[in-house]
Amino acid sequence: MKTSTLNRITPPLPKAGAIYRLAISVVAVCLLTGKFCTGQDLPSYDPNWESLQKYQIPDWMADAKFGIFVHWGPSCVSEHKTDWYPRWMYEDAVQRHHVTGEIKVHQPHPAYLYHVQTYGDPSEVGYKDLIPMFKAENFDAKEWVDLFVEAGAKYVIPVAEHHDGYAMYDSSHTRWNSVEIGPKRDLLAELRDEIRRQGLIFGASSHYAFNWRYYPQDPAYDTGNPQFSDLYAPQHKQGEPANKEFLEMWWVRTKEIIDNYQPDILWFDFGLDSPEFAPYHPKLAAYYYNHGRKRGVTTVLQTKNLRFPSYPKGTHMLDLERSKSDEMLDELWQTDTSVGSNSWFYCDDWESKSANSLIDDLVDIVSKNGCLLLNIGPDSSGRIPDEQADVLREIGRWLKVNGEAIYGTRPWKVFGEGPAKVATGHLSEGKNREFTSDDIRFTAKSGTFYATLLQAPQGEVRIQSLNANEHPRLKQIDSIAVLGSDQTLKWRLSDEGLTIESIVDPPFDHAVVLKINVLD
Repeated sequence: MKTSTLNRITPPLPKAGAIYRLAISVVAVCLLTGKFCTGQDLPSYDPNWESLQKYQIPDWMADAKFGIFVHWGPSCVSEHKTDWYPRWMYEDAVQRHHVTGEIKVHQPHPAYLYHVQTYGDPSEVGYKDLIPMFKAENFDAKEWVDLFVEAGAKYVIPVAEHHDGYAMYDSSHTRWNSVEIGPKRDLLAELRDEIRRQGLIFGASSHYAFNWRYYPQDPAYDTGNPQFSDLYAPQHKQGEPANKEFLEMWWVRTKEIIDNYQPDILWFDFGLDSPEFAPYHPKLAAYYYNHGRKRGVTTVLQTKNLRFPSYPKGTHMLDLERSKSDEMLDELWQTDTSVGSNSWFYCDDWESKSANSLIDDLVDIVSKNGCLLLNIGPDSSGRIPDEQADVLREIGRWLKVNGEAIYGTRPWKVFGEGPAKVATGHLSEGKNREFTSDDIRFTAKSGTFYATLLQAPQGEVRIQSLNANEHPRLKQIDSIAVLGSDQTLKWRLSDEGLTIESIVDPPFDHAVVLKINVLD
């Protein structure tokens, strides 16, 4: 696995000055690593792929494993079809493919019909008119982060700006930001300060690159009015590549997030992986990594490489949206998905996944050298619905008992065994079948390895991958225990596998972890 030996710095205190923050960071690295670390201890980068191949994903990212994503903004004001409401509300006659623009259905989108009924015709009440209704009046950063800590998350990535072009931070490049319109608060800064105050890793996501292709620019609506091109993108024909004006706006807005908010993780959605952004790909990575270097931290750039090969292997961290890998990858990677099976932003028909299925996903992903970034969708007032919070708390209860099999681990020789096959490809998670007790995943650290049964077993357990023939070191097994249980287990090892007696009263109905200690 390509990771560096530099541990994550302790985050700066809220409202500290830049010089004080840097001093705190350097001291914290000394405490964590036992090594004095300044920017000179990290490599510097030129904006070319040869130089960027020096990059290594830091150990703190490989150790963290589980993070929280937060989709939140004016698009959830309507509470209806919110993921792409700013676009769909203008689809008055046809519905188009969300990326290609190809017509899928010759009828108005339900979001358009809802908008007309609720707010009026989009020619009179456009998306820009909904933005002031985003108030965030119930938002409390401490309550949010308290929940994230309870869930067992180690990093948090709030959306800094989505496809709609609205900045959730104090931007000097657009009037459409949370300080000037709507909440009149720097939401990203409030979250950053609380995330770091509670010792979690702070990241930020940018979805702005797709703003160019997001809105139907119809002269009948405000999207076709050049007066609002700073929200709806400069006027252009559908299908045209982003022009220089837009690309430069994307660049200065991205730099503003890096410079002013100093995220340790920077996540990008599709849109960035378009050919016209190619000159910016190495430029972005070098700028971001060098900016981290000045702070004494190896930062993490997460991108998708979805339709255009934007970042060569070894220069970034690959992210897979609502999908997983069916094999162990040799470089650290990440799945981003949502608690909502049908949505990223809060909506009136939100359907939450079970904590059981999400714990299974976490274990499966970690066994294959991955991390899980799990999204929640607060409502426009800033309230995290109980339904979503309960899922996070249940995950947290499981991790409180079994976290040692997740955090800080590395893949074992094989990721696991069992009948359930993982679907691959973009947005493929809906094709996956449920895991059972026959599906087992492995992780390891410090002379111990863990076998996680993805459902509580009935009767004795046979693990074929753990056999004396292929892995003779297993003959040195010293003990096997169930995390969260006092039961003393009996086992026998053969060339056919490791057989373990029945687990009495397993601590969880879902995933159960066997801790296997092997003598040196």
